[in-house]
Amino acid sequence: MTIFEVSNRLMESAVEKIMSENLTFTILAMSAFTLTLAYLFKMVFKQQQPQDKDDGHKYPPYIPSSLPFLGHAIAFGKSPIDFLENAYKKYGPVFSFTMVGKTFTYLVGSEASALMFNSKNEDLNAEDVYSQLTTPVFGKGVAYDVPNHVFLEQKKMLKTGLNVARFKQHVQLIEEETRQYFLRWGDSGEKNLFEALSELIILTASRCLHGVEIRSVLTESVAQLYTDLDGGFTHAAWILPPWIPLPSFRQRDRAHKAIKQIFYEVIEKRRKSAEKEEDILQTLIDATYKDGRALNDDEISGMLIGLLLAGQHTSSTTSAWLGFFLAQDSALQKSCYNEQKQVCGENLPAITYEQLKDLNLLDRCLKETLRLRPPIMTMMRMARTPQKVGDYTIPAGHQVCVSPTVNHRLQDTWNHRMDFDPDRYLGDNPAAAEKFAYIPFGAGRHRCIGENFAYVQIKTIWSTLLRLFEFELVDGYFPTVNYTTMIHTPNNPIIRYRRRT
Repeated sequence: MTIFEVSNRLMESAVEKIMSENLTFTILAMSAFTLTLAYLFKMVFKQQQPQDKDDGHKYPPYIPSSLPFLGHAIAFGKSPIDFLENAYKKYGPVFSFTMVGKTFTYLVGSEASALMFNSKNEDLNAEDVYSQLTTPVFGKGVAYDVPNHVFLEQKKMLKTGLNVARFKQHVQLIEEETRQYFLRWGDSGEKNLFEALSELIILTASRCLHGVEIRSVLTESVAQLYTDLDGGFTHAAWILPPWIPLPSFRQRDRAHKAIKQIFYEVIEKRRKSAEKEEDILQTLIDATYKDGRALNDDEISGMLIGLLLAGQHTSSTTSAWLGFFLAQDSALQKSCYNEQKQVCGENLPAITYEQLKDLNLLDRCLKETLRLRPPIMTMMRMARTPQKVGDYTIPAGHQVCVSPTVNHRLQDTWNHRMDFDPDRYLGDNPAAAEKFAYIPFGAGRHRCIGENFAYVQIKTIWSTLLRLFEFELVDGYFPTVNYTTMIHTPNNPIIRYRRRT
């Protein structure tokens, strides 16, 4: 059997594994294929790293790899934070490496990260990175499927509906949804906290943002459509072309059409109604672009999907991690419960938006959760033009990245960096003077428009849960981090609870 026959069979095996979406076996199969052909690559192609170019520029340190195509995909995929922290120790705050044929340059620490957060989209471009992932989920004509100036107009429309007046209404709605949902838990037991909060986040976000009509049709079957659509946010969707007939891709596309159809009917009904509701749906129906054009139904539907799913990942993951941090410290959990009584009253009446803002301890717990477990591990942009950072020049074509997780635990910035310490925000926090040391929602030009709603949503949910239950870890187990998903969720997130009397 010739080398080419061997390589063909290995490639076929790799493709079969991709089709089954088993990422571990895919990487192993591709590794075998790559190793088999490595010497051919060396004979036919001479790999030239950026620092080898004699063009007068100093390029970031490049982490070498013996695998010409996969590069560091296996090591990074297994433990990305360890990989990045070790690279930072060895190479400094700016370094490059290859994965799956693409070159990534990471910016570590506040000073280096400033390049991304102060950049213009025409230099460090977002749609070049995210469009393939988001367009099949949100639909065409919105978000990263449109020129940046159009996307900025769309974000401004959404931001108009995310205001304090709406938040004051949202608190009551979120508390009602939370109490209703957790009736099913009974008086005590052990449950999957992340699964429950993921469902609840969908319900509360739909109730507050989509409007009463869409929330009213949010049955289990429709919730499953959201789950199937959400399944489009995978490593496979980021790496592979969207036309490959993977099962999750087909489910994603079917769910997209079905949800869009539901939205079309609701939009048509709302347009014909003489009454106007106070929700994002009405905001989008009434909105116009700068040129006076109104949004069409496809754009409204896509923006509603994007608004829900973009926040669903981050809020459900953060809510779950917050629960486990409280469950592992009974004294802290008790203090948060007592804070509810101090701020709202001994009888714990329905919470208000003003009281929510005064829950300082719960707020610090949420901030510390976002520090240690930021839901998005890496923020990315494509360098369309050469970028200068310190003494280095990042070539066009590199994917420029910042990891909130790494920035949030740098030893030279954070005292006792791995400890969950909500009180670190009371005194002189060394990171406070560093603009990009704490970036769970991004920063600068790229700050998330849903940050304030996320704080309202999560704090209201946990204010309600603290009133309903006492929580503890199951046999002392604190979940490890699942690095196989794009959002770093907790592994085996089972929590023990007992209803308060």
